[in-house]
Amino acid sequence: MVRLTRDVIDYQNLTEQVRRNDCGAVVTFLGTVRDLTDGRTTVALDYEAYPGMAEKKMAEIEADTRRQWPVGDMVLEHRLGRLEVGEISVAAAVSCPHRAQAFEACRYAIDRLKELVPIWKKENWADGTTEWVHPDNHPRDSKTHPGACE
Repeated sequence: MVRLTRDVIDYQNLTEQVRRNDCGAVVTFLGTVRDLTDGRTTVALDYEAYPGMAEKKMAEIEADTRRQWPVGDMVLEHRLGRLEVGEISVAAAVSCPHRAQAFEACRYAIDRLKELVPIWKKENWADGTTEWVHPDNHPRDSKTHPGACE
């Protein structure tokens, strides 16, 4: 299952959604808004996406992950909108029969999400400036709206 949301990510519910009796391992990854990036103080992040394109890419990542590992269930979820420091921005939960498989599958899925899904992030710095950041961590001009990514 993949989804974009403006609501708080309920990571406990997300984890429960993937638990299965035939899977002995569940791995959940949570990405949170940190307060320091490259030596600069962050006060908030703004996330934007084109939902149809982002959800399509997320579904492709889920399908690809399922082809490579014996995934029981899987959820990829990303928040949109303004997030304060400490809030969860992205989550991935994967169940597999064994722990090594679950760790590998979860890492693969979140890494691919960060690389491929067109979700744009705007850093809001403590000094009042802002900067759009491309998913591959190359800063964008803060005066322009971000364009499509990869």
